Amino acid sequence: MLLVDFLIKRHSCVHDKFSPYNDIGYCPECGELIENQWFIVRCACCGIKHKAFIKNGQIVPVEKFCHNCGGRDFVAERVNKINFIDINYAVLVKKVITNEPFEFTQSWVDIKETSICKHKLLQQFQ
Repeated sequence: MLLVDFLIKRHSCVHDKFSPYNDIGYCPECGELIENQWFIVRCACCGIKHKAFIKNGQIVPVEKFCHNCGGRDFVAERVNKINFIDINYAVLVKKVITNEPFEFTQSWVDIKETSICKHKLLQQFQ
């Protein structure tokens, strides 16, 4: 049974059809709320931008060391809006936003039908 479960591919949406031009919106394939987040990788020593990619859920530079200063430490900087100059260095992360609904209870006041008063809601307690 475990071998069969291993061989069956689990399909999870990668949100390819969601446009990178939108800041936030719903994926047309799965319907989840998606936020586009742009990141630029810079050298921690000299601050030069480097090309990067996503590997195992982390943003890593393509090169192992900085070609300017030789440093091996890098910083991933989040950018709110991407401009056309930085597009070659930018990495797009499509983050799923989960909305957790909160529960509440409403109670109605029971009034006789002969009364002229309308039904009113009681106070809501959480």
